[in-house]
Amino acid sequence: MSTFSIKASTALASAFRIQQLQKVLLPVTTSSTRNLRRRSTMAYQLEERGTPNTLDYRIYYKKDGVTVSPFHDIPWKFSTSPLIYNMVVEVPRWSNSKMEIATTEQLNPIKQDVKKGNLRYVANTYPYKGYIWNYGAIPQTWENPNHTDKNTGQTGDNDPIDVCEIGSRVCERGEIIQVKVLGVLAMIDEGETDWKIIAIDVNDPDAAKLNDISDIEAIKPGYLDDTRNWFRVYKVADGKPFNSFAFDGKFKNREFAEGIIAETNQFWNELIAGKVTSNLEITNTTCTDTPNKITAAAANDVVQSKPALSRSVPITDKKATAWFYLPRE
Repeated sequence: MSTFSIKASTALASAFRIQQLQKVLLPVTTSSTRNLRRRSTMAYQLEERGTPNTLDYRIYYKKDGVTVSPFHDIPWKFSTSPLIYNMVVEVPRWSNSKMEIATTEQLNPIKQDVKKGNLRYVANTYPYKGYIWNYGAIPQTWENPNHTDKNTGQTGDNDPIDVCEIGSRVCERGEIIQVKVLGVLAMIDEGETDWKIIAIDVNDPDAAKLNDISDIEAIKPGYLDDTRNWFRVYKVADGKPFNSFAFDGKFKNREFAEGIIAETNQFWNELIAGKVTSNLEITNTTCTDTPNKITAAAANDVVQSKPALSRSVPITDKKATAWFYLPRE
């Protein structure tokens, strides 16, 4: 068994674990709940169901005992002055499992992406190990596949907007953190616009020094170049072509990025109100006056219908541990 598999099995061997944030241990309320808390008063609990590293594994969110959707019920903004966003961490830095918000499932748990019936892993493409940032999404945003972006000439990818958090800490899967936006990269993925927001955890030691995309090179030289190259090559190991970018691959600044985020929030507002046709699941428990709002009891039934959490199984896909050499051009 690889070191990665051993660590994964050990970390999920029991039905819960306590995460220490800011040197405060929080009590566990149920056997399948992990508590996560930041300096904010927002506390979400993660309820894991199924068997980790298998097709049935899911992570559901609860707040004050009520199941919520990380897509629809967690606010996109943490504060407006200063402008701080909430981020759902789907994939911690250095990991390979392609975890994502399940946009087509009720209450949108986090699950591992599946391709051709198999769990999806991102290859370790030279010189990188898995994801090189904490990767996730901003809630209550939607890249509308029916909208052609005026900047890229392509439609949206039908997902919440992605975030690359560039701070120094390796986050936990499923964690909700607060981030300051610095800029954005416009990736074109198989004919779709796939915005990549660049942000930093507001509690990171470098957060005060980073206020726009132009600040990053001085603090983290080469990181933006590596970020662009990572997105360019990460699918080549799967036999797919290099990805391309709008704006000749240049990163856009904070103001531009925040405008894109605001636009995707407007698209989400239309989605959650049922004003657009979509294949996405818009069930929620907190969005008032929306057609798919359900009761706490009904939401609990959704979670309880899934298999109980069991011991993780080893990761056997060699892509998670092997190395794919691709020379840089």
